[in-house]
Amino acid sequence: MIKQIPNIITSLNLLCGCVALLFAMSGDLITASFFAFLGIFFDFFDGLAARLLNASSKVGLELDSLADMVTSGVVPGFVMVQLLSYAITGNYIDITALFADNSWNANMSQYTPFIGLMIVIASAYRLAKFNVDTRQTNSFIGLPVPANTLLILSLPLILAFQQTEMVTDIILNQWVLIGLTLLSSILLNAEIPLFALKFKTWDFKSNAIRYVFLIIAIIGLFFFHFLAIPVIILLYIVLSLFWKEK
Repeated sequence: MIKQIPNIITSLNLLCGCVALLFAMSGDLITASFFAFLGIFFDFFDGLAARLLNASSKVGLELDSLADMVTSGVVPGFVMVQLLSYAITGNYIDITALFADNSWNANMSQYTPFIGLMIVIASAYRLAKFNVDTRQTNSFIGLPVPANTLLILSLPLILAFQQTEMVTDIILNQWVLIGLTLLSSILLNAEIPLFALKFKTWDFKSNAIRYVFLIIAIIGLFFFHFLAIPVIILLYIVLSLFWKEK
């Protein structure tokens, strides 16, 4: 039973992703973000539990990817669809009822929000590459899908809790959202080496970049809350450009 604890934690990630998807489809992006963040929390601890309990398995690795595909692949894609819909029409799409009222017509603007589904495709490709890429055992190549999810899901939270006229004008600009969709899809699969928050030892010298990043991230979240998340993701990429594994 102990050997199944990591898989149970991974399953909780998957469950949170499914619940988040249901809320995203109905336009409740705040609740969707909460469950997606909770899923990412479980995603962080399933690997830790596997290492501590010496319970790693091939099934666990596959289950982890499948759970990540939902929580950190499908959910942010649907959230972006909803944000684009709101930016263009002023309303979220009730995706659960979308095909029930025969209201679709030749107006191409109603199809534009589905550009957000590029994130789903890019995330799936990213996870598939990760599963077969032996270079990514201790670091990443391309933006990890959970980091991209944090970036995308920070947007509705900023709009809900830290809204200003300037912030709203930026986030609810359809071209900004389309650009972010394209950029995140590229970053997910770019050949950019990025450090992982995995500590082989706890000494500062060999983990300096990790400690610096975590300290800045915690300070940023404390003072700027959700507004800090896009900056933290950008900082993660910039720091990684100067990082070399010791």
